[in-house]
Amino acid sequence: MKKDKKKVIGETLSDARIQELLTLQPPAGENRAFHILTRAYRTLREDDFSRFMVFYTEAELDLNPCNRSGHYFVDVIARHQHSEPYLRALQAAGHH
Repeated sequence: MKKDKKKVIGETLSDARIQELLTLQPPAGENRAFHILTRAYRTLREDDFSRFMVFYTEAELDLNPCNRSGHYFVDVIARHQHSEPYLRALQAAGHH
C-alpha cells in the first residue's frame, strides 16, 4: 500500500468507486480482462465483488480470461481457500 494511502476496513464502496476497476490498464502483455478481474478479486469483499460483476458483464468483458501463462482466471482462483463466493458471483454473472 502506498504510504500516502490509509488502509480503510469496512468502508462502504459506492458504485462509482467499484466501477473504477473497469478503467484499469494491464501491464504490457497481460490480458486486460484478466488484470481487471484479478484486481477486483484481490481488493473487493465478496459482496462488493458481486456488485462489481454487474458492471463487469455490462462492459461485456470476458468472464474467464486467460493470463499470459495460459491459465484461466477461474482455474487460478479455484485453488484459493476462500474463493467459493467469488466463483459463485462469476457463475451468477454467466460463467459456466
